Amino acid sequence: MASTPGILTDWPWTPLGSFKYVVLAPWVIHSTYSFMFGEEGTDLFYILVFPFLLWRMLHNQIWISLSRYQTAKGKGTIVDKGLEFEQVDRERDWDDQIIFNGILFYIVRCVLPKAQTDLPIWRGNGLVITMLLHAGPVEYLYYWLHRALHHHFLYSRYHSHHHSSIVTEPITSVTHPFAEHITYFMLFAIPMVATLLIGTASISSYFVYITYIDFMNNLGHCNFEFIPNWIFSLFPPLKYLMYTPSYHSLHHTQFRTNYSLFMPIYDYIYGTMDKSSDTLHESSLRKEESPDVVHLTHLTTTKSIYRLPLAFASLASNPHTSTWYLWLLWPVTLWSLMLTWIFGRSFVIERQRFDKHRLQTWVIPKYSLQYLLSWQNEAISRAIGDAILEAEQMGVKVISLGLFNQGEGLNNYGGIYIQRNPRLKVKVVDGSSLAVAVILNSIPKGTTQVLLTGNLTKVAYALAFSLCQRDIQLVTLQQAEYLKLTKSLNATEGKVVHDSSYAQKIWLVGDGLSKKEQLSAPKGTIFVPFSQFPPKQLRRDCFYHYTPAMKIPKSLENVYSCENWLPRRVMSAWRIAGIVHALEGWNEHECGYTMSSIDKVWQATLRHGFQPLISKEAAKID
Repeated sequence: MASTPGILTDWPWTPLGSFKYVVLAPWVIHSTYSFMFGEEGTDLFYILVFPFLLWRMLHNQIWISLSRYQTAKGKGTIVDKGLEFEQVDRERDWDDQIIFNGILFYIVRCVLPKAQTDLPIWRGNGLVITMLLHAGPVEYLYYWLHRALHHHFLYSRYHSHHHSSIVTEPITSVTHPFAEHITYFMLFAIPMVATLLIGTASISSYFVYITYIDFMNNLGHCNFEFIPNWIFSLFPPLKYLMYTPSYHSLHHTQFRTNYSLFMPIYDYIYGTMDKSSDTLHESSLRKEESPDVVHLTHLTTTKSIYRLPLAFASLASNPHTSTWYLWLLWPVTLWSLMLTWIFGRSFVIERQRFDKHRLQTWVIPKYSLQYLLSWQNEAISRAIGDAILEAEQMGVKVISLGLFNQGEGLNNYGGIYIQRNPRLKVKVVDGSSLAVAVILNSIPKGTTQVLLTGNLTKVAYALAFSLCQRDIQLVTLQQAEYLKLTKSLNATEGKVVHDSSYAQKIWLVGDGLSKKEQLSAPKGTIFVPFSQFPPKQLRRDCFYHYTPAMKIPKSLENVYSCENWLPRRVMSAWRIAGIVHALEGWNEHECGYTMSSIDKVWQATLRHGFQPLISKEAAKID
């Protein structure tokens, strides 16, 4: 929001929240009905307004995804600073201006006589006139309007909201107060109204012109440069007719230069062109970086694809929860699911920086369900191996394996890749030692007995061993678990016991926790997961810890999405372990059946500013 918000700052439908689209419902329903049943007097323009609004949303979303993907790769970056949750929240309502434009189109159609709104599909002269009017009056008037918006009075009340984003994204282009959008629409309406009055308007000219505005708006607010120099060398006058992302980025960093809309000619005429524009354009094109640390994860549920940082920013910036309207996208979901059966190459989804180390997150395009299918193991294991070799070629120092990418049955906790490539320079980390350390430090002080249940993994065995060393008695519900643990630990009598009384208040749980076991726990039980995935919460009278995770330090930059179900600025222990491994410069792998020193890893993690995370409910018990 602007530093001193003026009148008409908020959108009229802001109180409706996610239901704001209902303001379009009367017109959408009526136009759809008219199309389906051929109501007399219905013109094509009226019918096509809603499909055009959907196209604009899709067009903008494509730019958002492409921009975030390119920025995550670190190629052509202009402003080397990070996005934060504050900016994501501020820009989440980028579709308000599309709703606003839709309402105005519907109102105009209802007000004007049918003869004026019954437009032909194509008129070439109308399109030419539209572009000439844009290059002349629209660009000229926008330049001076923009300069006026930088006057202290208007800037503090309106335009400062837009300039709160130093690191721009495509959706930054439409992040303005309501009053500004009214002014912009009046400006952009000049060619549309003019062609309508002189009888040269067409559906195509409107479609092309508004798509052009969206295209150039999105292009100019990308935080990476991709317009090649040879275009301007081939046709030198083009530099006066088309701006670039780096050109407009200078306006967001310098504030008093590069005011033009899409055509820099008026900056050249009035002397407001930033002298470093050409230099920044060339240097940004040359910029390319490789990561030091890679975290390799995968898709979880079928809807998780919409929660990637490359997809819907508002969903990615919050912990995973059930979102009903995603069911409306089932065709896209089905299509993406089919693609994951075919393609297995990992791709980058986000990039961070911490203590001069460059971090990236890569995703194996496979869902959790596919990891549970034994006949998919070979393809998944090969995809993980290819990602590790790609990281090796890029000079990555550490790659950490997240979620099911480190399964025992899949790849022996990552150890199989070291066996196949014994000279591997990139260090493979499964993060087990830090996961154990986080769990141990989540157990309330003074605890003398805990119950351990669920599938026994590398973390479970290491956890059991550490508990025995601390003289904390380990209780199992199943006889089979008891036998495996006593055999593995060589535990003395009384260290591990088999007890089915469900009397314990501290439960360490992994995958395989049954519904019956959870419902049998006494009231007030604290469930502490040692698995990658959290248990389904069936009890309101019990307390659930997050899966092993920690708060990240403020100096870790460019964190604008949540890791699955974890809160903001919280990372899983398995992911943090890879970062700490690189920061410490440790020269060994931590995968397979080997583990690093739990105390050493824990102390190093705290030293680098990561903090323990304890659920609020459990903290009340402690």
